[in-house]
Amino acid sequence: MGNRWVPAVLIALLLILHGQLWFGRGSIPNVAKLSRQLEEQKQHNAQALQANERLEAEIHDLKEGLEIVEEKARSELGMVKANEIYVQIAR
Repeated sequence: MGNRWVPAVLIALLLILHGQLWFGRGSIPNVAKLSRQLEEQKQHNAQALQANERLEAEIHDLKEGLEIVEEKARSELGMVKANEIYVQIAR
């Protein structure tokens, strides 16, 4: 009689483990979904890193040189130097 319970218990454990494999927290579909999310996050991080590097380079230029300040003042604010004539050609 005791020998009949061992296979039944083992089969029950096998079914429980199999169910966890397909439907539990660490299931195959769940791991695949998390892998996709991880790849998307890595892409977002790479884009953010590039944006940060551009901003860091611009900050460095602003701190170190006045040429970029002058260029921004001319292009974005339309400023001109003293005794300078600004001519705009319309097409």
